[in-house]
Amino acid sequence: MADAKTQSYNASNITVLEGLEAVRVRPAMYVGGTGASGLFHIIREIIDNSIDEALAGYCSEIFINVYPDNTVAVVDNGRGIPTDKHTQTGKSALETVMTVLHAGGKFGGGGYKVSGGLHGVGMSCTNALSTWMESEVRRDGKIYRQVYNIGKPVTDLEIVGEYKSGKWVYSKPSTNQTYPFHYDNSHKTGTLQVFKPDATIFDTTDISYKAIFQHIKIQSYLMAGLKITVRDEREQKPVSYSFYFDGGISSYVRDIDDNDKVLSNVFRAKGVSNEIEVAVALQYTESMEERVFAFANNIITPEGGTHIAGFRTALNKCLNDYARKIGILKEKDPSFTAEDVKEGLTAVVSVRLGNPQFEGQT
Repeated sequence: MADAKTQSYNASNITVLEGLEAVRVRPAMYVGGTGASGLFHIIREIIDNSIDEALAGYCSEIFINVYPDNTVAVVDNGRGIPTDKHTQTGKSALETVMTVLHAGGKFGGGGYKVSGGLHGVGMSCTNALSTWMESEVRRDGKIYRQVYNIGKPVTDLEIVGEYKSGKWVYSKPSTNQTYPFHYDNSHKTGTLQVFKPDATIFDTTDISYKAIFQHIKIQSYLMAGLKITVRDEREQKPVSYSFYFDGGISSYVRDIDDNDKVLSNVFRAKGVSNEIEVAVALQYTESMEERVFAFANNIITPEGGTHIAGFRTALNKCLNDYARKIGILKEKDPSFTAEDVKEGLTAVVSVRLGNPQFEGQT
């Protein structure tokens, strides 16, 4: 016979969280925490969606604005999030990706061959953890807009403007006119996301400009030819920086070694096999340290992975083969070990592939 404790535990004790409620109840599961790192994560999710458009070959410019009250805006000149009706949800594609977990164009539906966002929770998590968010899409000659509060739409998807005479003209002003945006108004397509992180969720909403600065600088190195600008209006005199590197990861290596005496020029190798793109840039310095930075689809992989294991094996083999070819290593000499070739090495390894295996959302 069941005791009183067992009888008191029944179906009424099981809670079902719907929509984006789970993100607000357990934010750390989705963004890594409610501290400064979690706050930066929801900003990075929006930036990285624009980066994915650049990876797909459709975006050449990204602009980030941080306002005095820590509201953030991110705009790109990519294709613009689709706004047509999604057959499965019955909502617009925009509302679907903004309000439904695990909804996105990166699950093999043909929207992206390569991307960093693989879980379909990025923009919807940012939306859920913001007191309000406004999404604006420019495509098909029209400006579409929808506004959300803590992840829930408070307006329908509206057409609020159109492209006329080489620029965008609004027929309906933004609901948040206190956030002017400094951006080229002539781009014919793109997405604008404006959001205010929720102070009831995060320990602090004081956004780290340094974290954004460092992230977009690295992304600019990884995406040669992509221009990224960040503007911080929290100072009495706004601060603005733009990044654009034609040299890509070769420029990244030179930047890392800027304060060291180098022993070689930057060597770069790039190739594609089985739809996997690999790019490596390396240089040796007089430093005693090894500095190797690895990325998969522009996401840093600090704990390594098969791409780093392959790089180390290939580098060791190449140096041994060359040393024997020119006579530095004689027939009876032992080959260099992996430890032998690490000292003073600076390298950036970047791979782009269709189905990387990341450990989790964060």
